[in-house]
Amino acid sequence: MIGWLQGTIKNYYQRGNRHIALISSGGVGYEVQLVQRDWVTLHLGDEQERWVHQVVSPDNIQLFGFSAIEERDLFRELIGVNGVGPQAALALLDALQLNELLRALIHSDLKTLCRAQGVGKRTAERMALELRSRLVNTVAPTDTEHVSLESSPQDLIATLETLGYETHEIQSALQRLNSIGGPQDGDDDDAWLRAFIKLMSG
Repeated sequence: MIGWLQGTIKNYYQRGNRHIALISSGGVGYEVQLVQRDWVTLHLGDEQERWVHQVVSPDNIQLFGFSAIEERDLFRELIGVNGVGPQAALALLDALQLNELLRALIHSDLKTLCRAQGVGKRTAERMALELRSRLVNTVAPTDTEHVSLESSPQDLIATLETLGYETHEIQSALQRLNSIGGPQDGDDDDAWLRAFIKLMSG
């Protein structure tokens, strides 16, 4: 069972509504499905580390990759709910930040859960009912939780949107910057803007 993968991006592409990275590791190319906000930040030749969940069926093996172990663990909780498949779980993790999704599940915020593509009210109710008590104790945000748009400087967000970046691109890049401790040359909006542009042009 593959639980973690490190390698080089050899290719990335869409297959229908699925976002896939081909990661080369040890002479083998692994097709790994990602959430869209991670996929849009990929560049050929990038070195990547992904926490992986492997799904084995009689005629197929699928790998789902995540930038944080907390995301992978929550993905596993989600697909353990009756009627929630891997694509619905990915849609939830793509539509909502980790903390936001956890809060929605714990507090039965059905409106927020239904923002994910393919998730209806009945599915949202079932997820909240089955998971809310477990998630309080088993899947908690870490001290290094990713930056969300709500907690980011609004002037910075507005500037990035003016420059033509999409919301999901801004979310993903700010998450990656926060995971490495933020900009290296300061903590004001200009430093974050320089770091963001450097990352996106990487």
